[in-house]
Amino acid sequence: MRKDYSTSMANDNLFKSVKIKNIEVPGNIFLAPLAGFTDRAFRRICIEKGASFTYTEMISSEAVVRGNEKTFNLAERAPNEDIYGIQIFSGNAASAAGSLEKLMHFKPDLIDLNCGCPVPKIVKSGAGSALMQTPEKIREIVKALTETTDIPITVKIRSGWTADTLNYLKAAEMALEGGASLISIHPRTRSQFYSGKSDWSCIKTLKEEFDVPVMGSGDLYTGDDARRMIEETGCDSVMFARGAIGNPFVFEDAKAALTGDSQYKGPGEEEKVHTAFRQLGFAIEYIGEEKAVKEIRKHLCAYTKGITGGSAFRNKIVHGNSFEEYKQMFDEFLSELK
Repeated sequence: MRKDYSTSMANDNLFKSVKIKNIEVPGNIFLAPLAGFTDRAFRRICIEKGASFTYTEMISSEAVVRGNEKTFNLAERAPNEDIYGIQIFSGNAASAAGSLEKLMHFKPDLIDLNCGCPVPKIVKSGAGSALMQTPEKIREIVKALTETTDIPITVKIRSGWTADTLNYLKAAEMALEGGASLISIHPRTRSQFYSGKSDWSCIKTLKEEFDVPVMGSGDLYTGDDARRMIEETGCDSVMFARGAIGNPFVFEDAKAALTGDSQYKGPGEEEKVHTAFRQLGFAIEYIGEEKAVKEIRKHLCAYTKGITGGSAFRNKIVHGNSFEEYKQMFDEFLSELK
């Protein structure tokens, strides 16, 4: 059940639209771009559950320029994705701008530049959080993007490379000089990866320093977390990442928290299982059965955490190799839950 807010808080509706240059997002609860997770099937489910805006998985500008078919598949829009963004990573202004011509085929509403991914393979290419070491290059890349398209260019940053080199304000300044329309920040350093605590004070400082929409991320797992982040930092919107994996219902929870709805109770166990199975069906529709039944495993394991008998069910589903096998497993599991 929703946390019992005071009357004044309950009457303070924090669920609002977000204006990003020439587009208006109808709410302020976003799904982060997550490589290997935020595919069309999952984004479709998240939108059904209340996500205001979704991004594709992170896409390589270099791969787009080379015409890589697998990369183009990542950019496809889900059928209920009325508004969405494509996130790219690049360490080179020319390739970033060069990729836009092909990406515009998908008619994204905005392009987001990733300056936060800590994965070594991305960093070694000079992209992702490597750009936090050279904030002037962020300005160069963003400027090349804004000069190539009229749609909004947004930028996702980290708080810095290490705890001794917190330069998120400089990175944001460079992004804005290049023409960025929104800054999102995951307030961990690259050296932290995903460990430790995110420092929400960085979000607050960023919002106070610049007159631009600011989106906060980091340690968001419940609707109450979303409300607390907005109240503590003044950010315009929140972005759920790992907290949404296996839990797309967090968007319903967040909307209830931001509107002060204390009646929201969340999904039951059967609804979680049914939703997981629907996502499998969407994945098969989009990428084919052979690939979908393998890629869905990590999602199904996440959906069933905390569910009665979930551990035994996970031991079975990691061996599923066809839709029919999964269907039989789900039917048996559902009958045990009833």
